[in-house]
Amino acid sequence: LGGPDPLDYVSMYRNLGNPALNVPEHWHYVSFGLSDLYGDNRVHEFTGTDGPSGFGFELTFRLKRETGESAPPTWPAELMQGLARYVFQSENTFCSGDHVSWHSPLDNSESRIQHMLLTEDPQMQPVQTPFGVVTFLQIVGVCTEELHAAQQWNGQGILELLRTVPVAGGPWLITDMRRGETIFEIDPHLQERVDKGIETDGSNLSGVSAKCAWDDLSRPPEDDEDSRSICIGTQPRRLSGKDTEQIRETLRRGLEINSKPVLPPINAQRQNGLTHDRAPSRKDSLESESSAAIIPHELIRTRQLESVHLKFNQESGALIPLCLRGRLLHGRHFTYKSITGDTAITFVSTGVEGAFATEEHPYAAHGPWLQILLTEEFVERMLEDLEDLNSPEEFKLPKEYSWPEKKLKVSILPDAVFDNPLH
Repeated sequence: LGGPDPLDYVSMYRNLGNPALNVPEHWHYVSFGLSDLYGDNRVHEFTGTDGPSGFGFELTFRLKRETGESAPPTWPAELMQGLARYVFQSENTFCSGDHVSWHSPLDNSESRIQHMLLTEDPQMQPVQTPFGVVTFLQIVGVCTEELHAAQQWNGQGILELLRTVPVAGGPWLITDMRRGETIFEIDPHLQERVDKGIETDGSNLSGVSAKCAWDDLSRPPEDDEDSRSICIGTQPRRLSGKDTEQIRETLRRGLEINSKPVLPPINAQRQNGLTHDRAPSRKDSLESESSAAIIPHELIRTRQLESVHLKFNQESGALIPLCLRGRLLHGRHFTYKSITGDTAITFVSTGVEGAFATEEHPYAAHGPWLQILLTEEFVERMLEDLEDLNSPEEFKLPKEYSWPEKKLKVSILPDAVFDNPLH
């Protein structure tokens, strides 16, 4: 299935599977165009044979073949095209273990398979081409409960569990859109493995794109001179290119395979985006290339805030317990990056190096980027107070939480507040 744009091409194959491994017959889809097909800067900047080819990967998908099905369904190709367009437009890349929250049946049916995990394709190994290296990332359809488990723990762990359940993927992680049960319903003992993994490892999810905003309550909103207020309905200060790249690096890497709790440095040599400087693989984690974080000149303008008000939609707010329990209690950090503007909120623990929020000044901002440092004691208290975020079916908006002695307020608001900038 193809079109005039290089990212539109998807090849579809009938794969006989492997009976010896209990791998059923299925349809195998492979994209091409995310990697560099030409080497002449027509679509991707040619960076040499040793680096990544284009974005460095192509997408694949394995769909269980239904009895009597003579031709592959085309919806997986359209799904892959949508993901490819996201990569081209955002320049955010994927890697094994990443997840994609889709919130809709992948085939537009009534299926419970409504989200995706990404992993290495079991058959297609990385390829060295004249225009760089290409890896093949396979899309794996999962249920909402499996997505949440991947967020709370890590994608690789859930993928390994899926491999052990034949009807949920098996060794080649084949998606069956007719699967009606989660792996936890098929084998309740798997939930115990996830719970133990969360307790031992914490979460590897280091950041999400979200509907969020924040206000500086330290200064009256009418103070327009050097205003510190970043809120919906106002024109926020724009993030510098270096700040943007640091936050995008967190989101682009998405998953920390290594757990060194260092915020990625703002590298003075890096330009905006990936066009001029491809980021290293997220498998390198958020660990900086040097052991110490680079403190840029721009941080001199960092402002200490006395009181802040955080705003999230319900989906983003539901991830706050994950942020606190799975990240901060394990000495890590977690970033919310607004999908509607430059606003960003990063929660950090006392063990994170390179942060500009400190125990003495726990709320600090660099333009529209807010960092909040939370002590372990306060995190434990917040988890108790925010316990109802774990029960979305009983949740009524708007909802407000406040810790006056800490001068911190959190509001969970309807999506419409974030969708309407004039609200």
